[in-house]
Amino acid sequence: MTPDEYVEAVLDLVERIPEGRVMSYGAVADALAERSGRTSARLVGNIMARHGGSVPWHRVVTAAGRLPPGHEREARARLRAEGVPLRPGGVDMAASWSPDEDR
Repeated sequence: MTPDEYVEAVLDLVERIPEGRVMSYGAVADALAERSGRTSARLVGNIMARHGGSVPWHRVVTAAGRLPPGHEREARARLRAEGVPLRPGGVDMAASWSPDEDR
């Protein structure tokens, strides 16, 4: 998978995260690892920062549930509107979603 194809795969996966659910950067990387050979949560974060404006970027959080850096207020408002369970530091990761749930 080329770097451009990986960017598209990340964005496609994020687009599939259902309303009211979240994925961590690492979970996105893990879900694509077999096809891409890449396993970096940091790379997914980079892709989201550079290209994620057209997808539900607010649904991608850290493994600890922290919201996207620099966009916490907007992400919290969007997630609250979607009914995602929140806690003081971010998201309750019980709201995590896996693409395996679609199978």
